[in-house]
Order: sequence, then C-alpha cells, then structure tokens
Amino acid sequence: MGPSLKGRALRLLSNREHSRHELAQKLKSHAQSEEELAQTLEWLQAKGFINEQRVLESVVYRRSPKLGYARIARELQDKGLAAPAVAQAVKELKETEAERAKMVWLKKFKTPALDAGERAKQMRFLMSRGFAPSVVIQVLSAVAKKHNQGTNLSDDADDEFAGLAGDFEVN
Repeated sequence: MGPSLKGRALRLLSNREHSRHELAQKLKSHAQSEEELAQTLEWLQAKGFINEQRVLESVVYRRSPKLGYARIARELQDKGLAAPAVAQAVKELKETEAERAKMVWLKKFKTPALDAGERAKQMRFLMSRGFAPSVVIQVLSAVAKKHNQGTNLSDDADDEFAGLAGDFEVN
C-alpha cells in the first residue's frame, strides 16, 4: 500500500504551495472516499499547510518577472483562488506591467525590430506571455524611438528606460 493521503498531500506541499482546489484535484484519485479527501483537506487547512494567500503571493513572485498580468491572472484562477484576491493581485500587477514588459523584451531581443516581420515576432512574443496589447505596442514604440534617437539600448537596462516610465499607461 502506498503513502497515506496526508502523506501524499504533505509531499506535494513540500515542493511548492498548493491551493485547496489543486490539492483536491491531485489527491482525488488516491482518496478512498470524498469524505476522506474533505477531512484531509480540512486537517491541512486547520494546521496551516494550505494558505490561499501564500499560494497567491508565491505565484505572483515566481511568475511576474516573466509574464504579464493576463497570464498570471489566468493561472491564479486555474488554481481556484478567490476572485477578490485575484482581482487585487491583477490591480497591483497592472501598475508594473510596462516595466516588466520592457525587461522581458530586453532580455529576449536587445535590439529593436528592423522590419514589420521582426516587429510582429516581438509583439507575438510579449503577447504570448500575457502582456496587454497596448503595453506591447507602447514598449516597442518607445524602444524604436530611443533607437532612432541614437541611444544604445544594450548599455544599462535601468538607464535606457529611465525616461520612459511616464510614457506607459495600462488600460
């Protein structure tokens, strides 16, 4: 006989934070009854092993440097987290959307697009990571503008975009 339901749950939780919904999905096939599963989840929650706020913070911390708010919001919803908590996290992520998009663009491309095909490729890349289309357009336009002014984009990431912070607005 394999590990107990609690043992399986604790092993999953030792790797990363899981929401109650995620654990229920993963443990369902190992539970002998719905009642056993519910009791195990209640015990884990009572002991503080399941904490929805920690799950939310963990996902936002791990994913925000690479992804836009739309993709992170979808991941949070898929984990079964409460809608008000997800909405608050999205609100906070929107405030830094442009800066995060610029950093992701810089890490991947480093130089502005020279033709429409390359620009489309850069736009698809950023949008596939969940960045808002308006932010993607603003980032690529600002990068092209800086490039046309003769500013070297590969010198210092902080300096190259320092004057652009006010140019971005997330809808």
